[in-house]
Amino acid sequence: MNSDHPFVVVGCGGLGSAALFWLARAAAPYARVLGLERHTLGHDHGASQDHSRIIRLAQHQDAYAALAPAAYDAWHQVECLSGQTLVTGTGGLVIEDVEARRGLATGGRDIDGYVDVAARHGVELEVLDADALTTRWPQFRLSGTERAVYQRRSGIVDARRANATHVALARGYGAQVREHTPVRAVHDAGGHVEVVTDDEVYRAEHVVVTADARTNEVLDGLLPALPLTVTQEQVTYYATPNLLEFSPERFPVFMWHGAENYYGFPVYGEVATKLGQHMGGPEVTADTRTYEPDPLRRKRQEEFLAEHVPGMLGPELYTKTCLYTIPPDQDFVLDTVPGSPRVSVAVGAGHAFKFASLLGRILAELATTGRTRHPVGRFALDRPALTEPGHGRTFHV
Repeated sequence: MNSDHPFVVVGCGGLGSAALFWLARAAAPYARVLGLERHTLGHDHGASQDHSRIIRLAQHQDAYAALAPAAYDAWHQVECLSGQTLVTGTGGLVIEDVEARRGLATGGRDIDGYVDVAARHGVELEVLDADALTTRWPQFRLSGTERAVYQRRSGIVDARRANATHVALARGYGAQVREHTPVRAVHDAGGHVEVVTDDEVYRAEHVVVTADARTNEVLDGLLPALPLTVTQEQVTYYATPNLLEFSPERFPVFMWHGAENYYGFPVYGEVATKLGQHMGGPEVTADTRTYEPDPLRRKRQEEFLAEHVPGMLGPELYTKTCLYTIPPDQDFVLDTVPGSPRVSVAVGAGHAFKFASLLGRILAELATTGRTRHPVGRFALDRPALTEPGHGRTFHV
């Protein structure tokens, strides 16, 4: 059976639900938008489930600093349209253990890098030494070799609520979502695009592919396989007894750059704090990932907290896994497919959720007008990291 929809979104997670909303809003009331989801909405098989993600203006790369203010604006628009609170301000710290990182390649992900980029983009940062940090936030225990920056507008995006809000708003503009609908192929038929599922072939004017770990599978035959690495990562919630001390009003989100990289949250979503290690998980595929947390990583996280933020600890509430889908340069993919301008694709590279609503808006702009005013050239499909076999990976797992 054939079915016509002017716009089809493949994958309705963080980026896909955002694209669905912004497309539906742009197209209403004249065109129908369809979202196809392999699983159920809000599933835990991908990258964008769970309660919380960090949002921040503080960036160590210009390409992302240039997008950060617009990301805040996009979330604010969604909040205004929905009446939902999606962003909670906590302030945010980036902490660098200078001694632990001595001799390591940081790629600009050090305090000087954050300060330099912030200055170029007009972002106010406070630079703190270890004493100043622990005076202000005595929850931390530092050795004295740390430096930090604090940015007051950092905070939490409620990922689960944001995805559901995008979908609900999209439906209000007439969009439809079909769950349990794996996409088997996408074909450029010249004047239209065909999206093949088990039961139907959908004809669309434009297709947005936000399939993350299944990107190559969905675009097989339309786009040469992208050199994407998929890893299984994990976070742990701790039922700390120190609830007031680690409330969002008293404790900021933080990122820790040391021998390993960690990120942490105050009590939010659960009656528990949350910690994760950024990168370092095993390489998997969407079909081979286990959902089983790595006990060694769990132990390493507990040791980190015991040394540096002991009050965050408590009985483990649970540990859950997710997937990162990472290009060799760890930059987003955000582009129309070369030779098939009716198909666009986005990959979040394990750090996109803070930008999710904005990226969905950009995808909608590409689908409806073929262009965007936002600077996204760095994320093109024809960049060397994606096209040159010898480029190599510039990230570590």
